[in-house]
Amino acid sequence: MKSLFVRYPFAFLLISVFVLGTLLSSLTYVGETDQAIKVRLGNPVATVNRYNPDDVFGNSGAGLAFRVPFVEEFVKIDKRVRDLDMERQQVLSTDQRRLQVDAFARYRVVDPLRMFIAAQTEERVEAALQPILGSQLRNELGKRPYASLLSPEREGAMENIRVGLNRIARQYGVEIIDVRIKKAELPDGAPLTAAYERMRTARLQEARSIRAQGQKQGQIIRAEADAQAARTYAEAYGKDADFYDFYRAMQSYRQTFVKVEGQDKGQTNIVMSPSNDYLREFTGN
Repeated sequence: MKSLFVRYPFAFLLISVFVLGTLLSSLTYVGETDQAIKVRLGNPVATVNRYNPDDVFGNSGAGLAFRVPFVEEFVKIDKRVRDLDMERQQVLSTDQRRLQVDAFARYRVVDPLRMFIAAQTEERVEAALQPILGSQLRNELGKRPYASLLSPEREGAMENIRVGLNRIARQYGVEIIDVRIKKAELPDGAPLTAAYERMRTARLQEARSIRAQGQKQGQIIRAEADAQAARTYAEAYGKDADFYDFYRAMQSYRQTFVKVEGQDKGQTNIVMSPSNDYLREFTGN
């Protein structure tokens, strides 16, 4: 062997480099932020460091992974949250306002094997989800007036879009975490005064509706209270007629004889007989 090495040193050097290169190429490092699919002759056979929400950073399946050189390869997929930007869309609101909307979604690959089978790369997943995000956005915002995009109702619209997009994204092994609108504005040259006037009119109509509902409810409550008072008076009269007559007489005397402070009612003379039935509570007869 030694004589062969002496006679053919260059050949031994080439063989050593080839063996070392083969050994090194059989090892692949999968980082904490990556998950990898082992592909053998084009077919996925295993998953390394797959995303798990319960994993603790530094204590996952990251590290060196072995593959058969020239037969197997690793396809790395990002475990982190990624952004999906949508091209600017024109949306027609319920109050017939055309809006230019910029939005984006945040997603994470939670099933790398399914993602690899369906699209193979994150870029292809994003290319597939972008038009779906635009469609979901137009459908949802088309059900709402322009003013709702400037109010807390906007959060409900974004959640509906996220749920609808996530239903489709699951087919690609992807979870939609959030959907947000970056900007929503009228097209260039659109009359802002008309838009603001529509918003003001809508709010005034809403205020009138709420006020009318409050007045209606107040009338119902007052009517119920008056009815309850009448029933209470009737029950009291039925239990003790003498006390009820006395109570009603005291109320009448107060209105007739007692001057209310701060009110000038003038001077009034009342001439009655001591035996008048109206004064019976004074005489005790």
